[in-house]
Amino acid sequence: MPYSSFTISQIKEEFGIVLQEGKRFIPTNLTPITASPRVLGILEDLPWAIAVGTEKARSEAIINPILLEVRRLLDQEISVFSGEEFNVDPDRGLNGVCDFMVCQSAEQLVMEAPAIVLVEAKKADLKLGLGQCMAEMIAA
Repeated sequence: MPYSSFTISQIKEEFGIVLQEGKRFIPTNLTPITASPRVLGILEDLPWAIAVGTEKARSEAIINPILLEVRRLLDQEISVFSGEEFNVDPDRGLNGVCDFMVCQSAEQLVMEAPAIVLVEAKKADLKLGLGQCMAEMIAA
């Protein structure tokens, strides 16, 4: 079963996950950074990505440029993968293609040491993508 087939209920039942809503996991004392002119230029196409409304358009015009900017800011010390197979445990349904993976390794040929899994909202509905997101996080 691909990651995208999981529901929140299945994740909770099959993996014993307990959800804690309303808690912050991102620190509040982060220092904002300024995006490079290159990324700002690419993001000028944001209205196009919104108008087209597909996951692929959002990936190409919004998410990938931002992830590559993060990679640049970190001196290429991380790797960014898009649309890669991530088959961890097919018997438990932890297999399929991930939207994006960011790994701690600079190695770009092979996915190593996954650190972050990114899943886009399905049809602009965050709740529909949560099962997939949770399954990919368990796999990572």
